[in-house]
Amino acid sequence: MSAIAGQIIEPYASALMSVAQSKNLTEEFGNDIRSLLELLNSSAELKTFLGSPVVKPQDKKAILQRITGDEMNPALRNFLMLLVDRGRILFLEGIGQQYLALLRKLNQTVLAEVTSAHPLTEAQYDTLTAKVKAMTNARAVEISTTIEPELLGGVIIKVGSRVVDASLRGQLRRIGIKLAQ
Repeated sequence: MSAIAGQIIEPYASALMSVAQSKNLTEEFGNDIRSLLELLNSSAELKTFLGSPVVKPQDKKAILQRITGDEMNPALRNFLMLLVDRGRILFLEGIGQQYLALLRKLNQTVLAEVTSAHPLTEAQYDTLTAKVKAMTNARAVEISTTIEPELLGGVIIKVGSRVVDASLRGQLRRIGIKLAQ
């Protein structure tokens, strides 16, 4: 994130958190933001449309109204419209991620980014959650998973700046380094 983007993202995410806390809606906003981020990540067209300077603000608002429907809290929908009015909607992804980081901090939750060769089973998910809790002393753990078949097996766990590489690819690389010495 560039310094300029940070100067835009931080205040908007903090303002959104203040609104959520004042209305006791921090979790509801978090769920809605997760859904929005998933949609943005799965649709390059939507991301391009919202970020385009040639698309009229009212068209962006119409699409956001259609996407959010009646399910989204009106305060959060109004926030999205404010982002469009101020020409900041292209920062929606960063603002959403920053809001979720603030929510995790509020809830004493850590984010574990897990990369695995295959989708995790529920038992593996539970084991990982327990290990990350023990590693970090966090009250709760939020796991974000990515599938990367090149790992061959095992997992890579990233929590903050700590990385635990328990992948088969990582083990083979370490063996290769030892053999080369």
